[in-house]
Amino acid sequence: MSESSVFLVGMMGSGKTTIGRHLATLLGFAFEDTDAMVEARTGADIGWIFDVEGEAGFRRRERQAIADATARKRIVLATGGGAVLSAENRSLLRQRGVVVHLDAAADVLIERLRRDRRRPLLQGQDPAKQVADLLAERLPFYRATAHLSVTTDRRPARSIAADVLALLRQRDGGPGSEAR
Repeated sequence: MSESSVFLVGMMGSGKTTIGRHLATLLGFAFEDTDAMVEARTGADIGWIFDVEGEAGFRRRERQAIADATARKRIVLATGGGAVLSAENRSLLRQRGVVVHLDAAADVLIERLRRDRRRPLLQGQDPAKQVADLLAERLPFYRATAHLSVTTDRRPARSIAADVLALLRQRDGGPGSEAR
């Protein structure tokens, strides 16, 4: 089995955590989530960190979590939706593992996130516009960072994880290429 790790990038609501857990099981890897790492380290939820430290404080904590997690082998890492905004994060992700962009259309993301009150960046007057604006800003970074891309629109997480595994096996020496 390859020692490479798999790092998932994409918008909030694209399925990084759910699909990441399934993929980790298929690969026999550990699963990590940068948001959960930040919360565990601070003893506070993301909303509180945004309220007290602002987005800049959260992003600083997120950069440290990504630096620590990407140094590990044989993990599947679900990154935060805005992690790719940092050039340092993009570089670490690309250099230390295989980056998979979980791509979802704006209308699918809006549908998945419409009742989610835990996302600080969606607490404005028009969450649908926020999602569309964030997607427009971040999509070029997701595409530039990723080695592979998979669409997650209206598909079961297990099926998507199996598709990601198949793509990893097709890559020369990618994680899962020896596990057949």
